[in-house]
Amino acid sequence: MPEAVHEQPAWVLLAYLAAGVCFILALRGLSHPETSQRGNRLGMIGMAIAVVTTLVTHLPSTASLPRDMLFGNDGVDWITLAQILGAVALGAAIGLATARRIAMTAMPQLVAAFHSLVGLAAVLVGAAAFLNPEAFGIAARITPIASPSFLSIDPVSRIELGLGVAIGAITFSGSVIAFLKLNGNMGGAPILLPGRHLINLGTLAAILGLIAYFTVDQSPWVFWTVTALSFAIGFLLIIPIGGADMPVVVSMLNSYSGWAAAAMGFTLHNSAMIITGALVGSSGAILSYIMCRAMNRSFLSVIAGGFGAVASSGGGEVIDRPYKRGSAEDAAFLMKQADQVVIIPGYGMAVAQAQHALREMADQLKAEGVRVKYAIHPVAGRMPGHMNVLLAEANVPYDEVFELEDINSEFAQTDVAFVIGANDVTNPAAKTDKTSPIYGMPVLDVEKARTVLFIKRSMGGAGYAGVDNELFYRDNTMMLLADAKKMVEEVVKALG
Repeated sequence: MPEAVHEQPAWVLLAYLAAGVCFILALRGLSHPETSQRGNRLGMIGMAIAVVTTLVTHLPSTASLPRDMLFGNDGVDWITLAQILGAVALGAAIGLATARRIAMTAMPQLVAAFHSLVGLAAVLVGAAAFLNPEAFGIAARITPIASPSFLSIDPVSRIELGLGVAIGAITFSGSVIAFLKLNGNMGGAPILLPGRHLINLGTLAAILGLIAYFTVDQSPWVFWTVTALSFAIGFLLIIPIGGADMPVVVSMLNSYSGWAAAAMGFTLHNSAMIITGALVGSSGAILSYIMCRAMNRSFLSVIAGGFGAVASSGGGEVIDRPYKRGSAEDAAFLMKQADQVVIIPGYGMAVAQAQHALREMADQLKAEGVRVKYAIHPVAGRMPGHMNVLLAEANVPYDEVFELEDINSEFAQTDVAFVIGANDVTNPAAKTDKTSPIYGMPVLDVEKARTVLFIKRSMGGAGYAGVDNELFYRDNTMMLLADAKKMVEEVVKALG
């Protein structure tokens, strides 16, 4: 095994440690909107340290590395610093163009797409290590009696390699399905395959069994079968998950991508990748747990899928139950008379891109002496923190934004609850209807407000969970049926 791969100078280890500290501080910064920009900068600094250290460590010391690591069989240099920098520049250009052009409403599917790239990178690195183990320092030379010498991968490295490729392949294919669902290329409703639980369990068992067998048999068919089955189980795991569970899926795939990177870090003997992958994996797992608690669902029930499969009588049909309909002028009058207005944003606000008009409305209300607060449900939108990001983009003051557990007790003393595109997270059926698929899910107690103003495009649709919202038909609810942005702009005009 090449010593150059394992023996690293002390400054390299210190540099990777500094990068890890930056990543930890970045995660802490990203935990609050006020410090999120600083957290992003620290993450960028940490990544720059890790990338530069890796390049300096490997490329200038070519004289001390085995020839096979630098040259092909024909002796031609197959990788140069210029090629690496060219690839980095190309990726940076694509990333910069994407960041500038992507709409905030498309952030969930962008995150899913990024996760898929991390998973694919792990698979490609694993394949390269399997095909050329000596270049990665995981080979042990064995000379059997009946055949010429060949390179065998160390048994421990085989486990790392198998797990890294399996997790990476699951992350890639699962993220592709998540992207298609979030982007509207696939329906948000669960696709429930017959016998899916047995198929999934059998496939996972086969993957784990083959990884164990890989430690004693390095045959190519074992490695490539693990890879193929892992791609397949990624599709099978995410297809039956409905739109209501997408926030959990996004954070779960984030965790998977981290563990895949950490496993590849062991294969590459790169401590920065191990640290970074472990941080991403553990933070994503914790976030998935928080999301599951917010939906009163277990992680296993999310993986099993099917949330949103039960459509109510209102799903996609014209509602014939009586409800109260209002206008922008009615809404403006009621909010002008209020002491406190609590705004509850949801994915409908994101689709209509109404956050800037909403902030303008709030500014006018505050000028009239009305207290304005924003109530955020943990799973509002299609990814964790989706509403916080949109409100921050509209320069909504951070001290006006409150999480569910901090604001729920105030609805009973609130004059107007202004709901804009938030459906399942405001449905009282979650507290009263034991037959509802969202029963037990913590929701915002908006029905306790004196008046509820609910912006919805029409009465003929249900939320991600496929259930009708009891709130629509309460005596204290006034429905404002229109595009969210257009309605808020009309309220702004009426306030003026």
